[in-house]
Amino acid sequence: MATGVSKSKIALIKQELCLDKENLMGGRPRKLTPQDERRIVSLIITGKAENATDAAKHINSAIDNPISVQTVRNILKRAKLKAYVKKKKPFLKSQHRKARLLFALKYRHWTKEDWKKVLYSDETKINRFGSDGRKYMWKPVGSGLIDREVEGTVKFGGGSLMVWGCMGWEGLGIMAEVEGRMDAQQYVDILKEHLGESVEKLGMEMEDFIFQQDNDPKHTSKKAQKWFEDNGIQLLDWPAQSPDLNPIEHLWSILKKRLNAYDTPAKGMWELWERAVKEWDEIRKEECQKLIESMPSRLEAVIKAKGGHTKY
Repeated sequence: MATGVSKSKIALIKQELCLDKENLMGGRPRKLTPQDERRIVSLIITGKAENATDAAKHINSAIDNPISVQTVRNILKRAKLKAYVKKKKPFLKSQHRKARLLFALKYRHWTKEDWKKVLYSDETKINRFGSDGRKYMWKPVGSGLIDREVEGTVKFGGGSLMVWGCMGWEGLGIMAEVEGRMDAQQYVDILKEHLGESVEKLGMEMEDFIFQQDNDPKHTSKKAQKWFEDNGIQLLDWPAQSPDLNPIEHLWSILKKRLNAYDTPAKGMWELWERAVKEWDEIRKEECQKLIESMPSRLEAVIKAKGGHTKY
């Protein structure tokens, strides 16, 4: 029967009269309670779950309706958490941590003048086709694959150089190519040919400088140790598994960044070597000094971490 009242008005009156009726919210019902969401965040913060996939497995084992990994990611984002790529660091055993801490405590009071006496050395691999690390680029959202987005790789014949180098307060020493797989004999041969020349180039005194090297077996071999003793070279008692303490590691990053800036890959290993030498020679001594000046901060970071990993 017609009432002369609109449907919307009738619905409003009905709603007012049914005061005890529960108002139902629209949309899909929530699978997680606020407590569940807090538990997910806690799993990540406490380290009980390493990533969103782990957290989803944990929470799904405790609820009736399983949730997706993306749902977990959304919860973590709302909690102001952000995913980061895990950094690769050397594995540290308890003895490594102890040795690193003792080293940092022993040398924490060294001044800049003390660290200026050290000649830092290391080896690194230089790839013909780009670095081993990640590269990033920006492009419009939704655009297709473009040439700049692709980093070319080859299955065979790419090749790489292994080089040895050293640095001091006054800049870079000599960079030498490592032929094949370096053993103790080749290491000693490189020292014989290039260490004295590097010391002279940097204005250091053979009887006064301190040589830094890591604990690679070829560096600590009897053959190498005898050569150091015969030539009266003082060694810095370097802790194992400690590339973060060696400023020359960051120098390699500078070199590789410059090599990666070339528009085209080197045509062969000889051209790659020529490029490496050119870029090595153009690294300014101020860059070396900035790295060496960071030594006290590196030691303090190790002490703060109780011998553990640092940001360096």
